[in-house]
Amino acid sequence: MLSILAVVAFGFVPVARAVPTPDQDPFYAASVDLGAHPAGAVLRTRSIALYGLPLPVSAWQVQYRTNDANDWPIPGMATVLVPNWPWFGPGQRPLLSYQIAEDSLGARCAPSYALRGGGDLGGVNTYIDTPFIAEALWRGWAVVTSDYEGPDARFLDGVDSGRAVLDGIRAARALAPNGIGPASPIGAWGYSGGAFATLWAAQIQPEYAPDIQFAGITAGGVPADWPAMAHGVDGTVQAGLAMLVLAAIVKNEPDSGVPELLNERGRTAVAEDATACGPDFVIKYVNAHVDDFAAVPDVLGHPDVRAATDRQELGGAAPVAPMYLYHSTTDDVIPVAGFTDLLARYCAQGADISSVHSALPGHNVTAVGEAAGAMSFLADRFAGVPVASGCYGR
Repeated sequence: MLSILAVVAFGFVPVARAVPTPDQDPFYAASVDLGAHPAGAVLRTRSIALYGLPLPVSAWQVQYRTNDANDWPIPGMATVLVPNWPWFGPGQRPLLSYQIAEDSLGARCAPSYALRGGGDLGGVNTYIDTPFIAEALWRGWAVVTSDYEGPDARFLDGVDSGRAVLDGIRAARALAPNGIGPASPIGAWGYSGGAFATLWAAQIQPEYAPDIQFAGITAGGVPADWPAMAHGVDGTVQAGLAMLVLAAIVKNEPDSGVPELLNERGRTAVAEDATACGPDFVIKYVNAHVDDFAAVPDVLGHPDVRAATDRQELGGAAPVAPMYLYHSTTDDVIPVAGFTDLLARYCAQGADISSVHSALPGHNVTAVGEAAGAMSFLADRFAGVPVASGCYGR
C-alpha cells in the first residue's frame, strides 16, 4: 500500500521524459489475434532505455497474452531487465518476478510506464522499489515486473493479478535474453500491494501455471483483512487508501450491491476517481471519513462490502513453494493481526514458511529494514540450499 511518505518521496524523482501514456501508446493496444495465442505467449517486444535505474542492464517491454478472472484473453505488459554480464553462478541465470505495488485504477499508474520515464505521480511506488530491483540485478539475477492489474487497472482483483504475474514469467522465459532459460530458477517478491499479487500468483500457480515451479517466495507488509485495513486508515492521513478500496470494489464489481451504498457525494467521487492512481487518493482524501460518502452507516462493515473483500482475501490455498513472509508488529497501514491470521491458515494447510513479526516501526521502515532477509532467502533458494519443512517464526 502506498503511504503519504511515498508521495513526498516523489519530489526527489528526476524530471521525466516525454513518453506517451499507455492509453495513447499503440504498443499497449491489444493484438487483433490475441485469443489465438496461449497464455504467456509473447505478442510484441521493444527495447527501452531504463529510467531512474542507471545500471549496465538491457531492458525490454513485452506484451503477452494473459487471462482475466472470467477467462477472457487480455493483453499483459511486463518489463524484463537482464544484466549485461554473464551469470557466474551455478546453472542458468535466476529470474525474479518482482511485483511493484500498483495500488491504482488507471493505466498511467503502471510500472512499465514509470520504468520507461512516464511523468506521473502514479509512478512513485515504482521509483521507490527500484533500489530492491537494482540489488537483484547487481546479484546477476534477471527481473521481470508485470503491470499485473491489467489494461483496465483492476486493483483488488487477486485472480487477475496472479494470472498476470504468472504469464509475465512465461513471457520472460519465452523472450529468453542473456542467460534466461527453461532451467532458470524462479523466485517472486513483493511488498504491500506487490505482496498481494505475489501471493495470489503463488496460490493459483499449481492449477493455472503448473509449468512454473517457484524456488522461493518472499512477501512483506502483506494485505490481509481488507476491511480492518480500511477501517484502520479511515479518518487519518492515509484515508485515501480506504477510499481506494471502496472505489475498486465499485469498479470491479458493479453488481455487488456496493454502488447502491454510496450517497451522491460518493457517486461523484467514484466517477471523478475512476482512473486515479494511488497517490492521487492519498493526497485528495487526507483525514477523510468514508462514511461521509455513503448512504449507510459503517459502509466498510456492510455485508456487501465484506462479501466483495472476502473474495479477494489471501489464504484460500497455501502456496507449495517455500516462503519468507514478514510484517511489522506496528504497521500503520496494514494491521498485523491479518498477517498473523494468514500465517495460521497457510501453516494449517501444510505450507513451508519462515516468518518474521518485525519490531521495526511501521510499514515503510519495515519495507527497507527487512529487505535483506527477503533477498538472502531468495539467494539461498536460487543456490539450491534446502529449506526446512514446516512453519518457523520469530
